[in-house]
Amino acid sequence: MTDVDRQIARSSEYLDRTRERSASLNARRRKRQGTEIVTRLGRIAAADVAILIAALVVGWIVPLGIGGAMLVMGALIAATLLLAFFPLAPEIRPETLVQVPLKQLSLKTEQWLETQRPALPAPAQTLVDGIGVRLEGLAPQLQTLNEQEPAAAEVRKLVGEQLPELLKSYARVPEALRGVDRNGQTPNQQLSDGLKVIDDQIAGMSAQLAEGDLNLLATRGRFLEIKYREDGLG
Repeated sequence: MTDVDRQIARSSEYLDRTRERSASLNARRRKRQGTEIVTRLGRIAAADVAILIAALVVGWIVPLGIGGAMLVMGALIAATLLLAFFPLAPEIRPETLVQVPLKQLSLKTEQWLETQRPALPAPAQTLVDGIGVRLEGLAPQLQTLNEQEPAAAEVRKLVGEQLPELLKSYARVPEALRGVDRNGQTPNQQLSDGLKVIDDQIAGMSAQLAEGDLNLLATRGRFLEIKYREDGLG
């Protein structure tokens, strides 16, 4: 294989990974948007039904008249608009990520990363997208990880502390200086390098957790095989 062929192969592999990452991100965004729409519609329906029931109850006691009907209509419109545009959950701040339960840490961090993405340079956006995919894969593994285990502390430190601190440090650099070389690197390059390290570390943690699960599965498999074969049931 010539150097040109190897370069083409690497470029093709990179494009494939980029397409897969983009497809995964788009699918997750569509899923979250669909869930948010359903949740908003449910809350709007519940609020409107509650207003109508309250209006009917009051109407049985005191005739509402045209003025009362207008008030009910105004309440329905106000409730619909408020629930349609009001945030479903409070804004995620990086300072709160260290307090998020481990089971929710991947999801919350990923959601916070999406809010930071538009302010990042293009290479960093691609890396953040990749980290989002890593976090999505890590999330199921954190569901069964004990908060007291050393692995849990490492995940929390990397995902809940070091990753937000990296982006916060970059955000404090004036925009005019982010592309200026300093000590051989620009802040943009330092950000990308830091994100690459974090991406690699998350991948390593996920692999270690998976290795533990695989070892546990193999141990249980051997136990069952020995037990039932020795009992003559196999």
